[in-house]
Amino acid sequence: MSRKPASGAVVEGIDFDRWAVVLCKPDAVERDLVDAVLKRIEGAGVCVRARTTLIAEPWQAHVAYRDMLADPGRFPADLPARIDDAYSGQRVTVALAHGGPDIHARLRRLIGHTDPTKAVVGTIRGDLGNDSIVAATRAGRLVRNLVHTSDDPASARRDFGTWYGPGRTLKISDFDRCSVILCKPDAVERGLVDAVLERIAATGATIANRREVTVQSWQAHVHYWDLLVDRDWFPDRDIPACLDDAYAGRSVVVALAYGEPGVHARLRDLLGHFDPTQAAPGTVRGDLGDDSLAAALAEKRLVRNLAHTSDDLAAARRDFGTWYGAGRRDLLIPELPAQSTAAEA
Repeated sequence: MSRKPASGAVVEGIDFDRWAVVLCKPDAVERDLVDAVLKRIEGAGVCVRARTTLIAEPWQAHVAYRDMLADPGRFPADLPARIDDAYSGQRVTVALAHGGPDIHARLRRLIGHTDPTKAVVGTIRGDLGNDSIVAATRAGRLVRNLVHTSDDPASARRDFGTWYGPGRTLKISDFDRCSVILCKPDAVERGLVDAVLERIAATGATIANRREVTVQSWQAHVHYWDLLVDRDWFPDRDIPACLDDAYAGRSVVVALAYGEPGVHARLRDLLGHFDPTQAAPGTVRGDLGDDSLAAALAEKRLVRNLAHTSDDLAAARRDFGTWYGAGRRDLLIPELPAQSTAAEA
């Protein structure tokens, strides 16, 4: 017997703590204010992506206003009809906004009060709104207030499934926006995985698909292929044995980091020098590392330096196949359309 997924579990692989859905409502589209609204959001330091214009279906508006529809004691009896009148068959524009863990609260403050006449100057509704709840009530319709953003991570998950569709994920251009993070055995053993991932997330990267892996020898060999190919550079050490000693049968944690082009270089800079004693303060290895190349050489082993991130696009593709499996491209997210066919009709 199949089990229904938990409420709101319409998509996986996205860190909805850092992603919000922006809905530019029919009045924003009709008044040609979509660009102005999204520019205001970007001006607040939020990255806006996957903009899509579509024709709203009745069910989408019903889900979007589900809390109001399920609370008839507070709202007019004809609320379903008002929602249908406002949305069904009308153009809306949706987009994804990426920021820090406080993105939902920040965007809600930016858009302002539900009633544009009560929204303060500097908010989107306060500056661009031209309607009021009084006028809407008198006319028996919904207030026209331009834009909605997700209230919290659970709402963002539901909004994403409503407007983009379940099973869809964030657009990435193959691996140029995706890096694989490997938290090495020493990070796991020292209980530093969360600290490492929090440092990476603080750069604005979206962390997804975290998983713990018990390392097989082949994975360590593929990951460190360059050390094996150039093992004659290390005459004092048996590199295959060192890799097996350090990794085989031990636990690591891997995750995907999504960001803008250049994410690979930014994350490599964040990790710091491979020798923790040479890594600068403020880097992961400089602040959290407790080993040194000198100690590793003396003990004829690999240096313990907590984490790895993909060097570049090609490395990210190889790292993904190594740690997730080449057959798991479903984790990488199919591309979202720039604009829906329905909106072009």
